[in-house]
Amino acid sequence: MVGDRMRGRQAAGMIVILAALAGLPLFVRSDYFLGILSVCFIYGIWATSWDFMSGLTGRENFGHALFIGAGAYTAAFLNGKLGTSPWWGLPAGGLAAGLISLVIGVPTLRLRGPYFALAMLAAATIMQRLTLIFWQYSGGEEGIPGLDPMFETKTAIYYLCLCGFVGITALLLLFARSPWGLILRSIRGDEAASQAAGIDVTFHKIAALVVSACCAGIGGVLYAHYQEAVTPDVFSVTLSITIIIMVYVGGIGTLYGPAVGAVLLALLPELLRGLGQYRLWVYSLVLIFILFFAPGGLIAPLWRRVAAGRP
Repeated sequence: MVGDRMRGRQAAGMIVILAALAGLPLFVRSDYFLGILSVCFIYGIWATSWDFMSGLTGRENFGHALFIGAGAYTAAFLNGKLGTSPWWGLPAGGLAAGLISLVIGVPTLRLRGPYFALAMLAAATIMQRLTLIFWQYSGGEEGIPGLDPMFETKTAIYYLCLCGFVGITALLLLFARSPWGLILRSIRGDEAASQAAGIDVTFHKIAALVVSACCAGIGGVLYAHYQEAVTPDVFSVTLSITIIIMVYVGGIGTLYGPAVGAVLLALLPELLRGLGQYRLWVYSLVLIFILFFAPGGLIAPLWRRVAAGRP
């Protein structure tokens, strides 16, 4: 009974939040603010996709930007170089990121220890370097500019990013709460015991990585066409670390926590813009405070307390 009541409150809360986000453009006429929120939703996609693999299985990925960059550059080559429709970039970018995850995940996810995390970090760094070496094709430091937007108005782009954010988060939550999600959590709890129980641990970790990579690649496509350009920064270690911080602030392993945490943290620098040169100092202090005093995350525990009716 208590569990049904909590789930009912969570569902009602989600409906209210989604309704508020869907109706926001009716009251907010600022294209600038709608653009900021669109980027926040894209960060939400990246954080949720990272948490699906790394949060559920316990194998942390320090190079998630590799998949983001793969999707972004695939879309840039198709639209900027070949002149195809921007919409072709969504499936192509997701597919490209998924294929790269297979190439790296098959050999590294069989290993124990930090080798997977280090391999992903190295792969993202190498890919960023390759975009500079082969500047004739990638545009070097300037990247590939002149991409076509998917829609002409910021309001339409806002709804596109919102739909992508909600759709991908809902899909990953569905996977996480399925029997497959239970298998992934068992791997995080005790990989040796899961293997002894007859679970093909390597297969499930690779499958989770592919799903995570495809979703991140789609987010990269949305980001590239929103910016109407792509640069080597999409492969940066800084981006990967930023996403990991967002996940830990939201609550690792919950998916909805990182989704909301990513949106709020991506929006926070804009809210602090009035502080001028002290903005980054305050932002860093807020992050340190949250990570120190709320090691289990901020969003997910708070959401559970509200759903349970506790103050």
